[in-house]
Amino acid sequence: MRDSNSLQDCLDSAYYYLSYRPRSEGEIRQWLHKRGFSNEVAEKTIARLREQNLSDDLAFAQFWKDNRLSFRPKSKRLIKKELRDKKIEAEIIEQVTKDIDDEEIAYRLGSGRLPALAHLDYPNFYRRLASYLAYRGFNYEVIKRTASLLWQEKEQG
Repeated sequence: MRDSNSLQDCLDSAYYYLSYRPRSEGEIRQWLHKRGFSNEVAEKTIARLREQNLSDDLAFAQFWKDNRLSFRPKSKRLIKKELRDKKIEAEIIEQVTKDIDDEEIAYRLGSGRLPALAHLDYPNFYRRLASYLAYRGFNYEVIKRTASLLWQEKEQG
């Protein structure tokens, strides 16, 4: 362990870690422990970051969800899992993810894949689209409805 009087070193380490992207308190805590800071100094650092509005799990969870839905869309289930992995409390996860619509996200993702799948017959179309959506965490029912809807659109248009 480092010297327990190293609050400034701990803060500097936390600022460096936060310079890349927002982090959850759990991630910051884990980072500081990996760097050898004592629990006491790490907790004081996290309290200081909270005072400076640099650590807020609700804001982080909202950022993570918005970022995921914009750049790497995934199912509500996978976003919840990622937030749990980042040590976000269950109440915050529920609050942030309650408005995620898996059907709409799956449809958007599937529509983007349509040009690459347009030449396929239905069994191959379904298999490829289903594996693509399953990889992103969507359940069987959502995949089935999305594939059926996109196939109908492809056949009509």
